[in-house]
Amino acid sequence: MISAKPDILKSFRTLPGVGKSIAEDLWNMGYRSLDEMKSEDPEDMYLRLEELSGQHVDRCMLYVFRCVVYCVNTVKRDPHLEKWWNWKD
Repeated sequence: MISAKPDILKSFRTLPGVGKSIAEDLWNMGYRSLDEMKSEDPEDMYLRLEELSGQHVDRCMLYVFRCVVYCVNTVKRDPHLEKWWNWKD
């Protein structure tokens, strides 16, 4: 089981659209594994990040969270849907 923060952040960065900064955001939001995001609502994740940061967060983060939730739930992914910008409203 992955338990050290650097290893967890590294696992987050395997997701499309997730780099160092977003991996750290996911950590700060309380996630400690990819599985913990499987049942999440991207809208709720976005609102939680805004609350945590105490400021408006660019809507692109919502699109990233939509992509993340899709990716952690899908074994055979559509390459088109692995791009966060394809999750816009």
